[in-house]
Amino acid sequence: MGRLLSGLLLVSLSASAFADPGDEGQTIQASPLKSRQVQDDGGQQVKVPAAPARIADGWYAHHVLLMTLGAGSRIVATVNHPESQPWMFKILPALNQATAIEGTGFNAETLLAGHVELVFTALGDRQAIAYRQLGLPVMQMGYTDLAGLKRSMLNTAEALGGAEPRTRALAYNGFLDQQLASVNDAVAGIPAEQRPKELHIASVNPLKVDGADTLINDWIKLAGGRNAATGLKGNLQIVSAEQLLAWQPDVLILAANAGRLDQAAQAQLLNQLEAVRNGRVLRNPAGVFPWDRYGTEVALQVPWAAQQLHPALFTDVDMAAQTVDFYRRFFDYPLTPEDAQRILHGEPPATAP
Repeated sequence: MGRLLSGLLLVSLSASAFADPGDEGQTIQASPLKSRQVQDDGGQQVKVPAAPARIADGWYAHHVLLMTLGAGSRIVATVNHPESQPWMFKILPALNQATAIEGTGFNAETLLAGHVELVFTALGDRQAIAYRQLGLPVMQMGYTDLAGLKRSMLNTAEALGGAEPRTRALAYNGFLDQQLASVNDAVAGIPAEQRPKELHIASVNPLKVDGADTLINDWIKLAGGRNAATGLKGNLQIVSAEQLLAWQPDVLILAANAGRLDQAAQAQLLNQLEAVRNGRVLRNPAGVFPWDRYGTEVALQVPWAAQQLHPALFTDVDMAAQTVDFYRRFFDYPLTPEDAQRILHGEPPATAP
């Protein structure tokens, strides 16, 4: 499928480009005209079709929420790609039939031509204005903690309509609560000063880390750690190797696609970190979406991180088995134990999606 140009260029594209992936190229019927009022994550009221069947999703992480709710096959326009999210396209092969764009700006006229009924964007995405001007319903989504994720699950389920998405949202939220409670029971008695200082590195070149007011900061604390990036707020903040030496984290967790420390511009300085000297450099798991960033697999991230930070407290936790079970329950996919190990090591599928 050819990729659409991002932005608002008036590109001509037939509706067949948005054919239902599960119907062998035949377009699916538009939803009934009946509509409902729902709320997006920004608190805005949005009028949506009763059961939107053709969705354009402009936020990379939100695809995983749709998949968890059993609605991944409704995505007919996407900002994700097999090269960057290979597990997503392997677990949901129908996504290979969706029209993909570079960046996050769908062509609004093209969405109309493709009979898209609902658009999801990230909070603050200015493209939402253009979509709304053409009469497309837009849900703007985003959160910075796990409580926000749970709200987003319910808001997304309401937008999708029907009983199944809401049932699955409640099931996921309940599972997440169980995971958090189990980890909290194990780490609650650890004094604050004994909790390891963990630094999450999103990229080594340029060197980017994640600070406070982020979901990453949330799961670090829940896993029984302290975010070493004191005084820093927000995601993907560029820092120097000297700053890391000042923070002196006990543990480094590298995002699956962050690169290797020896690829950093100041690799020699990073080698002076106690975490590096002590062999406490970890690679974060990545599956349908990176576990550490804004997807539903954060329910696996918290116990994984807790086990890495406090191995003696989680000797009975089998993360491979948990991963297989999670994929069966929430992605309706029979993950093999071998695939689970690849995900846990931040590796792509053995075969291309």
